[in-house]
Amino acid sequence: MVFRASAGITSSWEHFDFSVADGVATVKFSRPDKLNALTFDVYADLRDLITELPHRGDARVLVITGEGRGFCSGGDVEEIIGELQKMEPAQLLEFTRMTGAVVKAVRECPLPVIAAVNGIAAGAGSVIALASDFRLLAPSASFAFLFTKVGLAGADMGSAYLLPRLVGLGRATELLLLGDKVDASTALGIGLATKVVDDLASETSALATRLASGPALAYSTTKVLLTRELDMDLGSSIELEAITQALLMKSEDHAEFYAAWTAGRKPRWTGR
Repeated sequence: MVFRASAGITSSWEHFDFSVADGVATVKFSRPDKLNALTFDVYADLRDLITELPHRGDARVLVITGEGRGFCSGGDVEEIIGELQKMEPAQLLEFTRMTGAVVKAVRECPLPVIAAVNGIAAGAGSVIALASDFRLLAPSASFAFLFTKVGLAGADMGSAYLLPRLVGLGRATELLLLGDKVDASTALGIGLATKVVDDLASETSALATRLASGPALAYSTTKVLLTRELDMDLGSSIELEAITQALLMKSEDHAEFYAAWTAGRKPRWTGR
């Protein structure tokens, strides 16, 4: 059962390509001529889609990628940065809260999120990839947290919260202050990349299929706990995990594991 009430599911999205097949939802940024630079509308649609995604009932994993040579080059200089110069502080705060809401949605989405980084991930694009659960990189991929290079704080969209937890405070300080380009091999070495692969499409498909066809409730719960426990003390974390694990011990998937083990066959996961 999906509790949706009056709000319907959005039938189409105008500002990027979106599809769902076999439990895998895919967002593809579709402005290849501008290295998939973001507009106000792309930000808003991405925020709304990721918030809505768990209510669809047909997706168990989300893949975010880009068309052409870039993953996402950040905010469009003309369509966003130029327009921001004309705005009052209240409007600017509304915008920055919207961009942050995209990252919050990615982290709080109970579905695993894979960033298939096919090229440059810069500015906001680098933070969207950072917020994802897995970052698969093509050899041509790179990161650049460019915010200070345009005269803004390197801490943007939650980057100063997420990045130190992934690569350590010292490395995060370097990346966010200097804004230098990080190639794929360096990203892998510092823990920013999950994996660097020659065939990005094939590797992404394999991981997405594994997540979509596996024990989805277990995967979802694990992601939620990882996110929630970042700021908990050990005692609180242990108690939360104890309660959660006790509930999952009554799940259909856990019962299926035991039935499959007893029968000497592979489990048939339902995600329930």
